[in-house]
Amino acid sequence: MLFGGLGVLAVAALAGREEIGRAWWLLPGVSKPRKEGELDHAGASWTAASPANWRMADRPDDYRVDRIVVHVTQGSFASSVDAFKNPFHKASAHYIVRKDGHVEQMVRELDVAFHSGNRAMNERSIGIEHEGFVDRPQDFTDAMYAASARLAADVCRRYGIPADRGHFLAHSEIPGTDHTDPGPHWDWDRYLGLVRAELAAPAPAPKPTQSPAG
Repeated sequence: MLFGGLGVLAVAALAGREEIGRAWWLLPGVSKPRKEGELDHAGASWTAASPANWRMADRPDDYRVDRIVVHVTQGSFASSVDAFKNPFHKASAHYIVRKDGHVEQMVRELDVAFHSGNRAMNERSIGIEHEGFVDRPQDFTDAMYAASARLAADVCRRYGIPADRGHFLAHSEIPGTDHTDPGPHWDWDRYLGLVRAELAAPAPAPKPTQSPAG
């Protein structure tokens, strides 16, 4: 019993040290430099989600990033942007991809967006929303698939994420969620094929960071 109790205490102490190690940089003057409107994906534009809808972090230094979660907005692009800006919404994603291929970044990748309904998955993943409805296959346009694949390949390069179904997850597959997106009309074979093709091509040259619009 004594050794068992010591083992439990040791595990608890280790977990405590890990949490302290993940949070030490939150002290004033320690966090990474941040600039409003800075982008992780050069093809995106920036609109800031409400700070109530995400949590500051220092990824991948405090939490590894090894998953991409695919979402569908169940609404328009504009309504989704407005929702993520609303502090009462309590949810956000790192990116929203519009039907015409436009990409909006709303949370920095180093931070934890509240997108999957599962804290552990949020901490280890990038959330990509896609404008549309799960029961309308026509919403998933060629431009959307292509733009999302470029974005996802960019994320994969940064964190060494394999382009496979073990690392690309549907929102509906996350433990504890009650969501059904991206639904049966999302073409996983097509999407991952496009991501792999992007990864096989030479990485695009970095572009200057864009400033926020308006």
